[in-house]
Formats: sequence, structure tokens, C-alpha cells
Amino acid sequence: MNHLLLALLAVGFGGTFIPVAAQAQTSLPEAQVNALEGLFGKQAGSRRSQAKGFCAAGYFVGDATGRGLSSAAVFNGDRVPVIARFSVGGGNPKASDKSRSVRGLALQFSLPNGEQWLMANISAPMYFVSKPEQFAPFLQVRTPDPATGKPDADKLKAFNEANPETTLQGAYLAKAPIPASYATVNYWSTNAFEMVSRGGQSQFVRWQFAPSAGDVGLTEEQLKTFPDNFLADEFTKRVASGPVSFDFKLQLAEAGDQLTDPTRVWPDSRKVVTAGKLVLDKVDAATMAACDKITFNPLVLPAGIKPSADPVLLARPAPYALSLGRRLGEAAK
Repeated sequence: MNHLLLALLAVGFGGTFIPVAAQAQTSLPEAQVNALEGLFGKQAGSRRSQAKGFCAAGYFVGDATGRGLSSAAVFNGDRVPVIARFSVGGGNPKASDKSRSVRGLALQFSLPNGEQWLMANISAPMYFVSKPEQFAPFLQVRTPDPATGKPDADKLKAFNEANPETTLQGAYLAKAPIPASYATVNYWSTNAFEMVSRGGQSQFVRWQFAPSAGDVGLTEEQLKTFPDNFLADEFTKRVASGPVSFDFKLQLAEAGDQLTDPTRVWPDSRKVVTAGKLVLDKVDAATMAACDKITFNPLVLPAGIKPSADPVLLARPAPYALSLGRRLGEAAK
């Protein structure tokens, strides 16, 4: 895909194209997607990140708290149709469901006024890089050397020491239990967004989806008895018995809170309010087919919700578009 087309795609997706060259004639988005392919291999037809996924459908109902913070139509109290994509972290579509990586919850809300709201949430309260320029090097130093089958330990150590914030998510996941279900783990936005009320008042927030079934992880003994592929079947059986739901919660920023670094978690003392409920009650082939075409670009926002100036957030649409272009090209062959 040439640079002009990539730039147009980035603008069309509401993002900011970054023409900084990571290497000669290689844009930053290209370097990011190439680094994903270098670490996980070129998985034809698959997403370059969160490659292993499973989709469901349902609805969202906003409440009075949400309406007080934002004028967005998603909070009007009606049922808003939603497509959800759960995923296992990384670019390998055959990754084990027992891997110690993030689980993803990406959502598309179809609002009654023709707007859409897309988001990409993960099962950690922090992102793994604080700025876009760290993304490709983070993956590259973890890519095995073909000669040894292992990453270069010295390069990895040097990168981690120079970029200590990039180790925070890994440390969190190392201590967290492996989720027993897509329905029993908390998902965070990690990026900050600005809610704007009907009266024009502004409130920066980070959101999360808290499972109604509670946080349930697997013990080490349970992990030994589970297969590498259990999450999709477990969720399908769970929905057959009744809807899966999550409370949509907003953590409210206060003066001085970091709005532009997704690796830095806000203090637990910050107020958290519930602004709606996500309900997922359907798993079928039509949902899976529709879901596969969605990029879940987090800068597709309804009126009443704005992005923060977080450079990681603003840089996401371009590699999303590039990844989609490669997927579509592979499917056409």
C-alpha cells in the first residue's frame, strides 16, 4: 500500500497519519505492522494484533449518570445494538487461551442517529507503550534471532532499562490469573477520553467494563486440565444459558492526572461511576461475518465524546488501516 493511500485511509478513519520514518522509506505505521509480523509471523488473512478472536452480539443501555456526563446518544436509555469481539493478545491466530497475555474486548455501538462508537479495551489497566515510537522496538527486541531461536538478551535488557514504563503491563499480567472466561475478566480503555455534557462541561475519563459474573481466574492446577482452546466454547455455552453482562464504569480524572500516557494508571482514590450496562446474548455465524470486517478504530466516536491528546491513541488508526489493507489483499488472492 503506497504512502498516499495510507495517509488517505488514516484521515478517513479519523486518525493522524505520522510520516516519521522508522527506517529509510518506512513510515511509523508500516514499522509497527512489520514488527508484529516479524514477531508473530505473517498470518495471512488474520488481524496483525489480537489475531485470535471470537464475536458476539447484544446491546448497551446507558443511564442517567452517563447522560449527566455526556450528550452522546448512547446514553439516552434505549437499547443500542452492539457487536463485540473478544480476543487473545498477540498476532498468532493459534495462540493458546492459557497464554499470559491480555484478553481484548472490542466493541461497535450502532447509535440511533446513524453514528457509531468503536473501542478497543484490554484486560490490563495500562498499555504497554507510552508513545508510538516505542511500539516497533518493543516487539523487535522480543523477536527471536533465527540463529538461536531466542531474543537477544542484551538488547532486551537495554531496551527495558531505557524504557521502564514498557515493563509495567507485563508485570501486571505476570501476577494476574489466567481468565476462566471472556465473561469473567475486567476490561479497560487505558487511554483517556473527554466526555462533554449537553451544557458544555468537560470531564476526562478512562472507562472499564466490569463483569457482572465477577473476576474469575484459573488456578495453576486448573490450567493443567484445560485445553489450549476453551474460551470460545465456554462463552457460547454460557450465553446459551443466559445473557453475559458488564457494568460500564467511568473513572473520573482530577486536576494533575496524566491524560497522555496510557502506561500510567490513575490513583484508586479517583471516583468511579457506573454509566450503563453492556449485555451480550447472541453468538451466531452472521455476527462472526460482520465482526471480521470491523477495524474497531478507537477514534470513531459519537458527538459528546472526544479523544484526549494521548499520542498512542491518536496514532492507532493508521496501522489499523494498513493491517486491514493487508488482510483484504491476502483475501483477494
